[in-house]
Amino acid sequence: MIDKALRVPKETLLGQMVRGPLRRLHPNAVTLAAAVIGVAAAGAAWQGAYLPALGLWMLNRVLDGLDGTLARTTGQQSDLGAYLDIVLDHVVYVAVPLGLVLAMGTPAAYLALILLLASFYINAASWMYLAALLEKRNAGAAAHGELTTVTMPTGLLEGAETIVFYTLFLLLPGALVPLFGLMAGLVLITVGQRMVWAVRNLQ
Repeated sequence: MIDKALRVPKETLLGQMVRGPLRRLHPNAVTLAAAVIGVAAAGAAWQGAYLPALGLWMLNRVLDGLDGTLARTTGQQSDLGAYLDIVLDHVVYVAVPLGLVLAMGTPAAYLALILLLASFYINAASWMYLAALLEKRNAGAAAHGELTTVTMPTGLLEGAETIVFYTLFLLLPGALVPLFGLMAGLVLITVGQRMVWAVRNLQ
């Protein structure tokens, strides 16, 4: 919901971080490091080490933003980098709630996880294919000056809100089932928003 408003301030902040020694890193290496750290956060959550998991999750999010800024600042943007970023983000998005549920181990938690991951699956189709259609129509990221490789259609729940929810998952593991249910519901509302937009604008 607020991702577009945050992109310029985020780029400004992260841009200052890549003016030093970090410029020597390859953006894809940062992407891979972010993924390893994100999976480590899931592993820590599985072991019930929630505060270390939270720290690793936040580091994953910083690195996930840093790779794109580094690529743009150093002229190393590539389709492969953008592809790796999206795929590995989704690996982490699945791994963290899975780790939390493995730690809890209750039937209710597993059912809530199924609902959450099902909503993610539907959401991925809703935004990725819509983004592809917008790029095909030359109405995508480049046309609007966005700081992403492909446009990400807006909705109620986007990247910033996902960070908030995952942080709450790790801070309040006892409330995991209702939090999973709430996030899944908001994700499906977001899917509905995109479908309504598509019906009105795609002919």
